[in-house]
Amino acid sequence: MKRLMVMLLLLVASAVAQAHKPSDSYLSFKSEPGHVSGQWDIALRDLEYAIGLDADGNGEITWGELSARHPDVASYALARLQVTAGDAACPLQATDHLVDRHSDGAYAVIRFSGECAAAGTLKIRYSLFFELDPTHRGLARIESGSVTQTAVFGPERAEQTFNLAAPSVFEQIVTYVREGVWHIWIGFDHVLFLLALLLPAVLRREAQTWLPVSRFAPAFWEVLKVVTAFTVAHSITLSLAALELISLPSRLVESVIAASVVFAALNNLYPLVSERRWAMAFAFGLIHGFGFASVLTDLGLPGDALLSSLFGFNVGVELGQLAIVAVFLPLAFALRATRFYSRVVFAGGSVIVAILAAIWLAERALDIKLLS
Repeated sequence: MKRLMVMLLLLVASAVAQAHKPSDSYLSFKSEPGHVSGQWDIALRDLEYAIGLDADGNGEITWGELSARHPDVASYALARLQVTAGDAACPLQATDHLVDRHSDGAYAVIRFSGECAAAGTLKIRYSLFFELDPTHRGLARIESGSVTQTAVFGPERAEQTFNLAAPSVFEQIVTYVREGVWHIWIGFDHVLFLLALLLPAVLRREAQTWLPVSRFAPAFWEVLKVVTAFTVAHSITLSLAALELISLPSRLVESVIAASVVFAALNNLYPLVSERRWAMAFAFGLIHGFGFASVLTDLGLPGDALLSSLFGFNVGVELGQLAIVAVFLPLAFALRATRFYSRVVFAGGSVIVAILAAIWLAERALDIKLLS
């Protein structure tokens, strides 16, 4: 049991150390009879790692350095993207190179096109950076007439086939449930905030100290209140932001999310909120919802199935959350009365999370890089 908890702590420490936005690229396709065109946004930091762009080694990639490598960038990327219409391959050619800026930095933009046979299906095989970073994901948007579909490519789902006819509502929901689960699992900031709130659930505050609870029921109900409050809060703002009814600057949102992790961890060590932690979960959950919305915006919501896709993504986030709680709570309850839990897991884990999340906050708020 202790070994499992140690493994969880190591995963938490690793997650915080890598708490930047995961490596993503953004791929859009427009499919027409006999022709496909699109745009591919790839992070400069990822391309620098893969093929080297910083010619003078000064840590900055200029337009001159990038433009000198345009053929290499196109060759490297398009060799890792294969498109097939029906049974016929669609050779892709780069038509233009641009630079765009996303919330996490500068991206090289490759515009491309290719001749395709008229077909009812489009098969895409994506393998960019998989040999270098197995956590990399390609967020794709495929438009065909009035139909818009989305997909996430990863090593385990590198090849996907799309029916260019309108998918069913059920298929849309299932797709977004899957992406919701995945994005809560790689959303280290959200997971760490939740875990920081759950660490005291198997303890009670008495005479200025933390003592183990005697029964499972109080711990369960505490967890239920915290998770429910967090869920309701981030569902509200996720929906409002995804529907473009409210918008906040990405840098502000990401900085406040990092600050919420710091506060939740420090609150375990120096309690300002020892009761009604569900209220803290709700307050900060409102901000976390905007963070989820940024992911959903990048993924894209199809206009013809807006509400069903939003519903599916929300359900997926909650299922991913419940899976984390289902693993954590029984372990924490079993170890609650041990010095290992009180000293290593609760106190030590809170310190590690607070320190590393504070570094993360400085990076986001000041736009600097402290951790590689």
